[in-house]
Amino acid sequence: MNPRHPDQGRLTLGVDGGASKTDVWLVDGEGSLIGSARGEGCNHQFSGMDAAMDALDAAIASACAAAGRAGGALPVADTGAFCLAGVDFALDEERLGRAIAARGWCANDIVQNDTLAVLRAGARSGWGVGVVCGSGINCAGLGPDGSVERFPSLAELSGDFAPGGSWLGVRALGLALRSRDGRGGATSLAELVPAHFGLADPESVLESVYTGAIGYGRLFELARVCMDAAGQGDEASAEAVGILADEVGLMVTAMIGRLGVADRTVEVVLGGGVFDTAYEGFVDRVQRKVQEVAPKAELDRLAAPPVLGAALLALEASGGSPEAEEHLRAAAATMGTTGDAETSRSTDR
Repeated sequence: MNPRHPDQGRLTLGVDGGASKTDVWLVDGEGSLIGSARGEGCNHQFSGMDAAMDALDAAIASACAAAGRAGGALPVADTGAFCLAGVDFALDEERLGRAIAARGWCANDIVQNDTLAVLRAGARSGWGVGVVCGSGINCAGLGPDGSVERFPSLAELSGDFAPGGSWLGVRALGLALRSRDGRGGATSLAELVPAHFGLADPESVLESVYTGAIGYGRLFELARVCMDAAGQGDEASAEAVGILADEVGLMVTAMIGRLGVADRTVEVVLGGGVFDTAYEGFVDRVQRKVQEVAPKAELDRLAAPPVLGAALLALEASGGSPEAEEHLRAAAATMGTTGDAETSRSTDR
């Protein structure tokens, strides 16, 4: 039996919470992942504050159970970094901070937007621009001087023109319908969209969404269908994907301008399910758009799960060493973008 290092007793909690899922990592002071879990989404804008906190509680409890700490006393960790979708204003940080503190999961809490977890996980320089494009879209910047810039990211309400994968999924259904009723040209989406749901035609999909047989949120799944169709040369799909790519590019270039780093080598970290695509035309178009304004910008798709960024923020805040950070990064490198986080237990002590 290996002797226990003193730092192993100081635990930190990293949380990456979005609309569809919540990932939790419990990490010791050496940077070893001792317990992880994936739970339901915890965006308070969609579910309400109480339901969001309950979703967090369930995911944290599962991570503790995976670490062999089920039913333990609170707090479960010294420091927790909660990187959450729906933290768009200072008032969100305050409200969520109070709600999280009231649950007592950690002695010290950090509450930030989930885009900053993507940036922390991917940017080795310690600053740059992070983008999340999943069901929604958001972008945040951390300047070399430590300044933070963000967008509200409230879809059309905050001026987002093509707000993420949900928009692309709805667009895919619309293109399929228009190709059938005479308003649009031919597209393979007319067959691919209904096939995805096991239905006969696009009209059946529309009716199923209208009646609730297919939840509206499931239209996000069609973003991948549209990406794949674009990769196969479908012009209508490629045009829709291009609109989203241009919106991502505009957000990034605007953020680079706000940070005042257009003439510097700036890391741009791309995270979220929409970027997990084999269609290289999407990222290529984003890159061209960005480098028109910032020629030295370096774009990278995040290869690690975003919860790594939250865990690193918590580890750093608790005084973790650079060696502990590298140890945690090495563990994350074997997991891929999903993190394989469903109630797994670490064996890397």
